[in-house]
Amino acid sequence: MSTYTDQVRDYVHRYEQETGEVGLIDPHEVAAWAYRHGLIKPNTKTIIDAIASDISQVFREEHRTDSRGRRYRAKHAIKITKGNKQGSLWADIDDKNAPRSHFVRSFAERRRQVVGECVQLKTDVDVYNEKNLTSEPIQIVLDFTEDVDELLQKYEDTAEEI
Repeated sequence: MSTYTDQVRDYVHRYEQETGEVGLIDPHEVAAWAYRHGLIKPNTKTIIDAIASDISQVFREEHRTDSRGRRYRAKHAIKITKGNKQGSLWADIDDKNAPRSHFVRSFAERRRQVVGECVQLKTDVDVYNEKNLTSEPIQIVLDFTEDVDELLQKYEDTAEEI
């Protein structure tokens, strides 16, 4: 575990003790508290990383609508490693200069993320159910076929109305 991670855990714990906040924690509140108390002093790298994170968030949220009325994500990322630093490269789905290989890789990475989220969700539900044996178990369906079909039908119905 990194020293920075340990420092963050330490000041989150201190925040909880000093403010009495427990249960629900707002990371922005903790960050503001830590900054006010001089526990974290942003350096140039931290500031650049924060701005880059904001740019990535803007890219993630950019959507367009095609001629059939389908709303699609405009920008797609792949993970990269430069030296010992990880980052991402983004491409616009409408940019004819962006290589197909970028999108193949991006879609595969996103699919792995979805699968990973499903595995973690199932694990979390299983652990919750095992810790709460006196309650009715929470059931989670991980087959999304009907959900996807239903949402696609809504897009098709909306497109027909236009």
